[in-house]
Amino acid sequence: MSRSTGSTRGNAHRHDHPHDHGHEHDDPHVPGGRSGAVSTRLAWVLALTAIFMVAEAVGGVLSGSLALLADAGHMFTDVAALALSVFALRLSRRPPSTRRTYGYARLEILAALVNGAGLLVIAGLILREAFVRFSMPADVNGGLMLGVAIMGLAVNVVGASLLHRHAHDNLNVRGAYLHVLGDLMGSVGAIAAGVVILATGWTPIDPIVSILIALLILWSAWGLVRESADILLESVPPHVDMDAILGELAAIEGLHDVHDVHVWTVTSGFVALSAHGVIDDPRDHTRVLDEVRQRMGSHGIAHVTFQIELRVLYQLPSAVVR
Repeated sequence: MSRSTGSTRGNAHRHDHPHDHGHEHDDPHVPGGRSGAVSTRLAWVLALTAIFMVAEAVGGVLSGSLALLADAGHMFTDVAALALSVFALRLSRRPPSTRRTYGYARLEILAALVNGAGLLVIAGLILREAFVRFSMPADVNGGLMLGVAIMGLAVNVVGASLLHRHAHDNLNVRGAYLHVLGDLMGSVGAIAAGVVILATGWTPIDPIVSILIALLILWSAWGLVRESADILLESVPPHVDMDAILGELAAIEGLHDVHDVHVWTVTSGFVALSAHGVIDDPRDHTRVLDEVRQRMGSHGIAHVTFQIELRVLYQLPSAVVR
């Protein structure tokens, strides 16, 4: 849940007596994350990945390479993950409704969480198969393995370059980008293993490279899952300094007893804040709201809902307020 701080007055804070509300309802704007261009790039990467997944699986079976098969298995999840990313990105562009006032923006976060979870599962399967290979070594055709891995590297470099520009703006796109990067690392590892096998005939390098690939996938997937979960739990975004936010609000002249402060991420790049505060003079209402919006905007918070209460009403007994 989002972080709440400050004091709460219990029955003194009632929702059945008059309040002044200041709202700043900006439409969510995720840089580069909602455009048709990003969706088109994802679709191209999806097509490239699906085509080469089949080629790599065939190459892995013919060469006997676990590294190629592991990468092909990873690419299979990539196809599903990229398809999910494209679907979520397009659906998230639907406008809000009376039933879903934020629209479908959080579908992108759900897609990122599913992608991260899929990466964790695949990494576990690769690790298991790699350890089996240590006890039951298999012959590997290093030449075929190397050729397929080089083609895979070229495909993955193209895919990563298509998504790199937008990977830092949108968690859903980042999930797809991490899948492609995992494939790219797999191709690099398979190339290295193919070179070693051709030069020395030492086949244990194949499962060793697979383990390294799996560990890299685990590292990137865990970060994606953790960040997605934080957003779904409405945690304070990592780039927001909550103490600085409270200090900014406390520094506003005429604003007292700021409480029920919540800061959370709706979707990638869309941070919201809600809070309550007390003023003595109703003439300060507009000035205080404008200053709240300005100060929060300097922290990258564009969507602000701030409820102002007059101290004279805030301190009245509940029987009088009714």
